[in-house]
Amino acid sequence: MSIRFQRANFLVSDIDAALRFYVDVLGMEVAFRRPHRDESYSHVVFELDRSNPVGFVGLSTPTQPRVMGLTEFAGLGRLPVPRRSTIVLHVDDPDAVVERARAGGYEVMPEQELITHDGRRGREFGILDADGNVVVIYRIIAEAS
Repeated sequence: MSIRFQRANFLVSDIDAALRFYVDVLGMEVAFRRPHRDESYSHVVFELDRSNPVGFVGLSTPTQPRVMGLTEFAGLGRLPVPRRSTIVLHVDDPDAVVERARAGGYEVMPEQELITHDGRRGREFGILDADGNVVVIYRIIAEAS
């Protein structure tokens, strides 16, 4: 059986506000944008009220096309804790991403030392988008010894 990972998807309350984080802070690119629809499979999978239309944006990184989706559903509250999901992104310059996140008013969790399953060492930070979705960024700084 063959499986290909298509994309992760977060629910957001405002796509334009979310794009300020995913594009301006993280450096993703808008691959495509769908207009709001009254009927969407997102209503089914996220158990959303069908009286509220949903919008959608597909995002790419410079090396991965359409790897992230944002589904807009107006009226969402901030996600409760404990949080249930995250995306994890390797970035070349975590300090620059953290600086842009803080400048944009996003919550940045304290830096943590990363030790991978195979002994590599790195740095990682958690950042919350405007809706409370978690993005963990990391960079490997030393190979396994």
